[in-house]
Amino acid sequence: MSFMSDNVVSIILGGGAGTRLYPLTATRSKPAVPIAGKYRLVDIPISNCLNSDIQRMYVLTQFNSASLNKHIKNTYQFNAFSKGFVDILAAEQTPESKEWFQGTADAVRQSLKYLSTLDYEYILILSGDQLYQMDFKDMLDKHINSGAEISIATIPVNAKDATDFGIMKTNEEQHITSFIEKPSSDLLPQWTSDTGEAMHAQGRDFMASMGIYVFNKNVMKDLLLKIHPEATDFAKEIIPSAIGKYKVSSYQYEGYWTDIGNIYSFFEANLDLTKDIPSIDLYDADKAIYTRARMLPAAKLNSGCVQSSIIAEGSIILCESVERCVVGIRARIGFGTKIKSTYIMGNDYYETLARINEQKSKGIPLLGIGENCVIENAIIDKNVHIGNNVTIVGGATLPNQDTELYTVKDGIVVVKKNVYIHDGFTLMAE
Repeated sequence: MSFMSDNVVSIILGGGAGTRLYPLTATRSKPAVPIAGKYRLVDIPISNCLNSDIQRMYVLTQFNSASLNKHIKNTYQFNAFSKGFVDILAAEQTPESKEWFQGTADAVRQSLKYLSTLDYEYILILSGDQLYQMDFKDMLDKHINSGAEISIATIPVNAKDATDFGIMKTNEEQHITSFIEKPSSDLLPQWTSDTGEAMHAQGRDFMASMGIYVFNKNVMKDLLLKIHPEATDFAKEIIPSAIGKYKVSSYQYEGYWTDIGNIYSFFEANLDLTKDIPSIDLYDADKAIYTRARMLPAAKLNSGCVQSSIIAEGSIILCESVERCVVGIRARIGFGTKIKSTYIMGNDYYETLARINEQKSKGIPLLGIGENCVIENAIIDKNVHIGNNVTIVGGATLPNQDTELYTVKDGIVVVKKNVYIHDGFTLMAE
């Protein structure tokens, strides 16, 4: 027996304020953060759903949702004969509830009323800040055929990573028998699982929750509305309480998956795409990542050397060298500039020639990156104006700090959105 697309509704959790991704979340919600040069984080779970023939989706958010609303409105439009939709459900105060979303479970609880007019049997819960490609059809088929009431996507991890996840144990039938949230290292020997020979060979002996769940509709309603009406979080409250009372199954996933929870993981996930064989395949037509079609011209390159880099459409690259970089849409990089291990998000617009001449006459940096600059180990947010002869080099010796122009986290310099950095500015790790 296999699932039918009309029986499934997906809820994508937009996350909280996204403080660990600050300053990228200073003016936008976490799902709206640009990734891989031309996408937004929210495009990942939505694309996985579309590729799995799941076309009814809600995105839950409550912080800085304007750019996310605009992106979804301009991107995901279904024809008049389709039942498909991608709708934003922003937190709101109502006569029944005066509170904003208090956590993942509370967000879904407050949103269930919007599903009351839909005909469905299963709810797929997804995170809006993860990078992966998964066939949800296979997960749902196994959920249905095993008779599970709740299924949790799990991924084998090693002992070093296990302390950062919810870890579970399963029996021979892949039913989850116990669960612990972020166990301390001294408890790990009690939580090893049979993850298979290939995973054991890599030292991946622990089953970690990916924060991806399938619930039978009635089970979800009972847990959220009747049994635990005050619970706020799935991982800490709902899932542990359900084990032993409901049939909870593990769906083991062994592909690439990363939780983009902080600046370092975000930086590494983007630069990973520049490898000859990246961890996630953006060039597989059957696993396409969808985003807004912008009708931009092809990228223009007049650079001495571009090595192991991704250059998005609409870019104008005149620099001396670009190495291990992701360069986003409409980016502009001037002559003589050297850029290495950097994610440049690009720009939302082009400056007109009249505007360029006006700014030059006033000594104001143009949109993009100027001439003879050196930039390394950095994230350049959108619509940044960087002048000439600017040096920005991150590194482990650069202390964490937050200024009006930039933030440094874990040695990575994040130049904030819309800022102006004038000629000769220097920031370097020792």
